[in-house]
Amino acid sequence: MLEKIDLSVTVEKETYKAAVEEIGARLGVLQRSLKAAGIPVIILFEGMGAAGKGTQINRLIQALDPRGFSVFASSRPTEEESLRPFLWRYWIKTPARGRMAIFDRSWYQSVQADRFDGLTREEDILKAFQDILSFEKQLTDDGTVIIKLFLYISQEEQKKRFKKLAHSKETAWRVSDEDWKRNKEYDRYLRINEEMLERTDTEHAPWTIIEATDRNYAALKIMSTVTDRLEYELKKRQNQEKKEKNSGLDLVPAERYKNGVLSGVDLTKHLSESQYKEQLNRLQKKLEVLHSEIYRLRIPVVIGFEGWDAGGKGGAIKRLTSHLDPRGYQVNPTASPNDIEKVHHYLWRFWNNVPKAGHIAIFDRTWYGRVMVERIEGFCTEAEWKRAYQEINEMEAHMANAGAIILKFWMHIDKDEQERRFKERMENPAKQWKITDEDWRNRAKWDLYEEAVNEMLVRTSTTYAPWIVVEGNDKHYARVKVVETVVDAIEKKIKEVKKTEKAEKQKD
Repeated sequence: MLEKIDLSVTVEKETYKAAVEEIGARLGVLQRSLKAAGIPVIILFEGMGAAGKGTQINRLIQALDPRGFSVFASSRPTEEESLRPFLWRYWIKTPARGRMAIFDRSWYQSVQADRFDGLTREEDILKAFQDILSFEKQLTDDGTVIIKLFLYISQEEQKKRFKKLAHSKETAWRVSDEDWKRNKEYDRYLRINEEMLERTDTEHAPWTIIEATDRNYAALKIMSTVTDRLEYELKKRQNQEKKEKNSGLDLVPAERYKNGVLSGVDLTKHLSESQYKEQLNRLQKKLEVLHSEIYRLRIPVVIGFEGWDAGGKGGAIKRLTSHLDPRGYQVNPTASPNDIEKVHHYLWRFWNNVPKAGHIAIFDRTWYGRVMVERIEGFCTEAEWKRAYQEINEMEAHMANAGAIILKFWMHIDKDEQERRFKERMENPAKQWKITDEDWRNRAKWDLYEEAVNEMLVRTSTTYAPWIVVEGNDKHYARVKVVETVVDAIEKKIKEVKKTEKAEKQKD
């Protein structure tokens, strides 16, 4: 594919200057319009080494207000970054609505340079492509414009530029041994890039090939591509009819989920005080040992808690963490999004709290608010919450692909038990802070929430991130079940990791 590109194209200097001036003026106006419309933009520069990515980024931003964009240069992941899923460091840099993020190299390194260098295993390539496609689709579905530019030069041109850089003491550091190896094995590296382009060229995030031998021609094509695309996206959105937000108040819950998973839960399960103390103590001591083991093996753990108000989330989390090393876990309480979180993709704030390998992240309420409270209360559109099931499954799959244990608990109680606990809180001065008017309002919508929860459980319980419904009318039983489930999952994962390590050693 790439070998058919004409790399000899050029542009006259005067033609270039006149065109850049005109396009630059349009680009400056567009940036202000995009900010007013609240449209986030990502522009990423990929391509062959020495193709001029840095130079072209600098030319592009001359027409932009520097207060409205950020430029990120992506190199090998730091130690901190390498301990998380590979997309984590890009998720947390996604722009707020109305801002631009420009990437000098991007998430494609994993299927490009890292693949060539053997850092990404061939058996993981398909998963990496799928993670990338999911990432871009989630962002564009949420309104982000993604412009992907691939700067292309020939093997001979690359070699000439490498030699020029290496000849000067000021620029020699920019040419590494890896660069020379890619030039020497140019055809193999080119094939890897061609596969990347073919697999990830989508309607919502297409690639544009930039013939980069002539720097003026490349700059002009980049500016034209960016300007044309932004004008198109802005016009398209201005012409779209404003979608009415879905109220989420279905008068009649869908029959498919009316008598779903929750209707079959046995809430009579219980433990005596003595059984509770004995089992909890044993499990907590075991978990204390396992915590050290997952740190040693660098296994990340993500645990999410959802459930009815007063369902026992706080009590379960307290028993789960009581014997853990506080340096190795973080409890993340989730409230309504703040002003900064609201101008990002709804998953952005959760990606910011993804744990490092060997650490545990516990979420007291999670990303599932999208398909429950936001759905019921009309805080998002029907289209948004309906596509969230797939988005959430893909996010959890990416974490699992990075080796994470993912467990999600639904703390289940019946309506009578909830009322009893609400009244107990109101009558106890030490617990009154736990009960609010909103809790009572949510209770009035019990049937609507039950239907939403049943659908959520069916559509997002996967082999790699299962839902565990916890019978919570008896707090003793619920707390033991939570800790026991976590212990079992960690023990299973440790065995798998050790088995894999043993197999790899034998292979070597």
